[in-house]
Amino acid sequence: MENTVIERKYELVVILDAKMSDAEKDESIKSILELVKKEKGKVINSQVWIEKQKFTFEIKKAKEGTYYIINIAAPASVMSRIRSLLKLDEKILRFEFIKLNSAKKKELAKE
Repeated sequence: MENTVIERKYELVVILDAKMSDAEKDESIKSILELVKKEKGKVINSQVWIEKQKFTFEIKKAKEGTYYIINIAAPASVMSRIRSLLKLDEKILRFEFIKLNSAKKKELAKE
């Protein structure tokens, strides 16, 4: 029997401090994309979702954040490794993985 790896599609939302310079933000996002690729995931696309959003409450002493959306395809087995490595990055205020349903997958395939 053949060992097949099923890739699932996820949306990763990352919040960085809005006070960081554009170069620092780009460097942080680039390191996340490289991490996903290193862990055998594929980056479908990435973009800034909200450039500057004021928080209701402070997160790690930051009052505003920049939101990024990164769509990835990866085996479920590597998601826990990616999650644990993202927790170690002090520049990331918050992040969340969302498993995409089939309707959202079809929408992404059209892009």
